[in-house]
Amino acid sequence: MASIVLASASPRRAELLRQIGLSFHVRPADIDETPGTGESPVHYVERLARGKALAVQAAEPSATVIGSDTSVVLGGRILGKPQNSQDAADMLRRLSGTTHQVLTAVAIASVNACESRVSVTDVRFRGLSDEEINAYVATGEPMDKAGGYGIQGLGGIFVEELRGSYSAVVGLPLQETAELLAGAGYPVWESWNSRQESRNE
Repeated sequence: MASIVLASASPRRAELLRQIGLSFHVRPADIDETPGTGESPVHYVERLARGKALAVQAAEPSATVIGSDTSVVLGGRILGKPQNSQDAADMLRRLSGTTHQVLTAVAIASVNACESRVSVTDVRFRGLSDEEINAYVATGEPMDKAGGYGIQGLGGIFVEELRGSYSAVVGLPLQETAELLAGAGYPVWESWNSRQESRNE
């Protein structure tokens, strides 16, 4: 059976795949992530997820490769990863008391095929004080995360309401990922009992 590769260095995506019992190895993709002129956020995240999966699959032709990309969108504008502490604080002030969208695309590339899905989740922040924004930024948690927060970490206390996929906000929509893997011939549930049996031997 061909190996499964995660084309991402994100520890959060790796943890989500381990959560559903998947065996895989990591090979981050190196692609240009510059948005195209006038490119919509949905098209952008799907293009990057597919680009990452296809880039790694070209290097490992026999593998099935998972690519993903996440963007936080407020008022139609993509909020990327903060450039510095001031940028992180500014992002959090913009998100305070508002509803934003988290768009996460997942793509599965295998021999002669690449299928993808985009998950859109509405996330509402309660109002945030300057004191808690500054305290959060000082922890360093916002710095490597789209939109400047991690819902699975300290930033989870800011979320008032979520409509959609929690795992997608963390970094990978598990329902869509499992669906695409099954379509590529890897139903994740088939490995659950075999993993247990190998531990019991």
